[in-house]
Amino acid sequence: MSVKRYGVGEGKGSGQRSLPFAKATEADGWLYVSGQTPMRDGEVVGTNIVEQATVAIENMLTILRDADYDVQDIVRIGVWLDDARDFWSFNAVFEKYFGAHPPARCCVQSPMVVDCKVEIDCIAYRKT
Repeated sequence: MSVKRYGVGEGKGSGQRSLPFAKATEADGWLYVSGQTPMRDGEVVGTNIVEQATVAIENMLTILRDADYDVQDIVRIGVWLDDARDFWSFNAVFEKYFGAHPPARCCVQSPMVVDCKVEIDCIAYRKT
């Protein structure tokens, strides 16, 4: 089995500090995308769940596509919401991206490590 890592050392957290993990790891057709928050250039953007969910999903999809996978390859998505009251608003954004290819999903409420409202990751599969 071969393992390929994408974006090692490229991720930037608050204060432009490098993050000590890969953006994604691929093994035998499986791609595991690390959790993505609504950050651009190391800073959280957006003030509400709709804006932040859009950026977090776009960040995840960029990594997915950089690894030559696409939305229809996503098998499972994990979602962490800071506030459970954002569930339905998040779902509206989620449906725009995944309505045609809905993956399995888990969504939980959890305090965030950075000051944001959402984090999202995914597992994708493409036969090699």
